[in-house]
Amino acid sequence: MKRQSGMSWSPAAAVRLKWLVLRTAIEERLVYRGDFAFSTLVRFLPIVTQIFLWSAIYQDDPDRALRGYRFGDMVSYYLLVMLARAFSSMPGLSTGIATSIADGSVRKYLIQPVDLLDHLFWHRVAHKLVYYAVACGPFALVFWLCRDWLPGWPAWPVLVAFVASLLMGFVIGFLIEAWIGLVAFWFLEVSSLIFIYMMLSYFLSGHMIPLEYLTSWLPFAEFLPFRFLAYTPAAILLGRIPEVALWGELQLQFAWIVFLLVLNRVTFTLGVRRYSSWGG
Repeated sequence: MKRQSGMSWSPAAAVRLKWLVLRTAIEERLVYRGDFAFSTLVRFLPIVTQIFLWSAIYQDDPDRALRGYRFGDMVSYYLLVMLARAFSSMPGLSTGIATSIADGSVRKYLIQPVDLLDHLFWHRVAHKLVYYAVACGPFALVFWLCRDWLPGWPAWPVLVAFVASLLMGFVIGFLIEAWIGLVAFWFLEVSSLIFIYMMLSYFLSGHMIPLEYLTSWLPFAEFLPFRFLAYTPAAILLGRIPEVALWGELQLQFAWIVFLLVLNRVTFTLGVRRYSSWGG
C-alpha cells in the first residue's frame, strides 16, 4: 500500500474533524487527572535539590551575581524552565509514531482522509489543556511558596511575548519529536535518536543550566531551536532579553516552526513513497 486516499473534505468538515479529535482526546485524558496532579508535584521535587545546590554555590549571599544571575534569579529561572518544559515536552510522541510505522498501523492515515501530523497535534493540544487545567493547583502552590524569589509583574509587552514564546515552544517541541518519529520510515529503531535528542535538549535548551554558561564556548547554541523549549520563555519573563529584542526573538522562533513544519511534511511525503505494508 503506497497511496493516500484521494478524498477531500470541505473546510467546515475539516474543522469539525479537528474539534472531534480534540474533544475525544480531552475526554480520554480526563480519566488520568489524578495522575496529572501528582506528576506535577513530583516534577517540582528536583527544584528543592537545585535550591540547595545553588544556595551552596552562592554561599547564601543574596547579592552575589554569577553571569548576571543572583540567587533569587536562579531559583526563578528554574521554576520558569519547569513551566516551559511542561509546555514543550512530548513524552511518547516519537516512539508512538515509530511504532505505528513498524507495526503497520500508520496505514490508517494513508487510506483515510485524516492527516497524521494534524491528528497527533490535536491529541497533544488536548493533553496539554487537561494537564494544565488539573496541574494549575500544584503549579500555583509551588510558585506561591517561592514567591519571594519570583520577579515582579512584567509589562504587558513582556507578558505577551512570554505567552507567545510558550505556545510556539509547544509547537517546536511537537515538530522536533514528530520528525524523529517519522525517521522510522528509513530506520527500524529510533530509540538512539531519541536518546541523543534528549541529551542535546537537556543541555542546549537551558534545562540543566542557563545558556549564558554555555554560549561562551558553544556560541551556536543561541541559534538552535532547543533554546525555545525552555530558556527563551524564562529569559523573557526574567528580563534577560531586552524588550527591543523581543520581536526579533519571536520571529526567529516562528522561522524555526516554519522550517520544522516543512521538514516534517517533506519527510512524511518521502517516507510514504517508500513505505509498504501487507495484510488486513
